[in-house]
Amino acid sequence: MPSVLKTLTCLLALLLASGGAWAQDRVTLITSGFDKAIYLPARLAMQLGYFTEQGLDVSLQAEVAGAYAEDALLVGAAQGVIGAYDHTIDLQARGKAVQSVVQLTVSPGQAALVPAALADQVRSPADFKGRRIGVTALGSSTSFLMQYLGELHGVKPSAYTLVPVGSGPAFMKALRGQRVDVGMNTEPTASHLLASGEARLLVDLRTPQATLAALGGGYPSACLYMQAAWVNGHRDLVQKLVNALVKSLRFIQTHNAAEIVARMPPDESPDDRVAYLHVLESSRAMYSPDGLMPEDGPPMVLKVQTVVNRPVRERRIDLGKTYTNAFALAVPAASP
Repeated sequence: MPSVLKTLTCLLALLLASGGAWAQDRVTLITSGFDKAIYLPARLAMQLGYFTEQGLDVSLQAEVAGAYAEDALLVGAAQGVIGAYDHTIDLQARGKAVQSVVQLTVSPGQAALVPAALADQVRSPADFKGRRIGVTALGSSTSFLMQYLGELHGVKPSAYTLVPVGSGPAFMKALRGQRVDVGMNTEPTASHLLASGEARLLVDLRTPQATLAALGGGYPSACLYMQAAWVNGHRDLVQKLVNALVKSLRFIQTHNAAEIVARMPPDESPDDRVAYLHVLESSRAMYSPDGLMPEDGPPMVLKVQTVVNRPVRERRIDLGKTYTNAFALAVPAASP
């Protein structure tokens, strides 16, 4: 009997230890929309089983905008955000230590659009004055970028009204109903509206080349950012997350558009698959090949933030604390 009790005790200890390991490897990540092409690497990592390969149980959840996703991170509802890098600078200015641990896109992957009916009236950001400017949310990356485009063309934020309209179908409804006169959103939403003739392209930020022409520099965007204290306390787990995401980036670089779209979730609509094919054929350059932060990226993002974000303007920002390349550099080499 004592031997049986001893065996049961050992089994219970093993179960408890295993349960603790499983709990440690459960991670919740928040995105600001499953449908956005800029977050494709995270969706592919889920779909292709790359997180599972790393021993991770990842829950990928959605918020309507990046500003809301960062709130979920700060209150502890998630361990990381698949969102825009510029939030790390904004949050540091507000006293929050957050950093990007892997870079997914090296350009915003966004487009400023105007309803076709207003195309003759709004020809550039110089025409923002008196207009309703659609953004995903106040304090979102789209709001930062639209304000900067206005400033570049001599239009102050006080001259127009920012209207939070969300993304995807909500954005399309706002533009179609002319609730906004111009707005910024991601792919494949932009391609849907452009292909249907309902919108005209005002400013293109979907590729590094287009971003350079529009902003005067590169603007790294989608990344995985996390609270710095959590990163420092869970470095092995963060490395596993980065391993999976970099493997997903490599998949995007080494497969054609049709092969990538074929791996998307089965509930994706035919129209979305067509739009994604177009995005991947025309804007693949927006994806990072290796997860590293471009050297000239953070200074440019800080420049934009300094112009449009008062808290950033009023504080000294330590860019070195807003991102790290350590995890991406430690990803194992791809198999031949």
